[in-house]
Amino acid sequence: MAAAYAAPRTDGLAIASLVIGILSLVCTVACLGIVLGPTAAIMGFISRQRVASSGGALGGGTLAVIGLVLGILGFVASVGWFFLIISGALNSSSTATPSP
Repeated sequence: MAAAYAAPRTDGLAIASLVIGILSLVCTVACLGIVLGPTAAIMGFISRQRVASSGGALGGGTLAVIGLVLGILGFVASVGWFFLIISGALNSSSTATPSP
């Protein structure tokens, strides 16, 4: 009879990091990635450390890394979108005023 081994349970923080990382990319247009991105990155970093130090009891290291990367991408995309909107608003206001 073969011994049954239980798979390591997935760290909940890794799953949360992945979900928030995805949301940070989806909500880039609303500039919510500025808040959600660092949150996902920090949670992914902490989860990766917890998985590494658990000695195999916790899984989800890949989810944590993907959440961390998506959080960084969501933050950068939101900041870029923010500056694009600001520059567009400044350009439209400067061209909208007629010169005397």
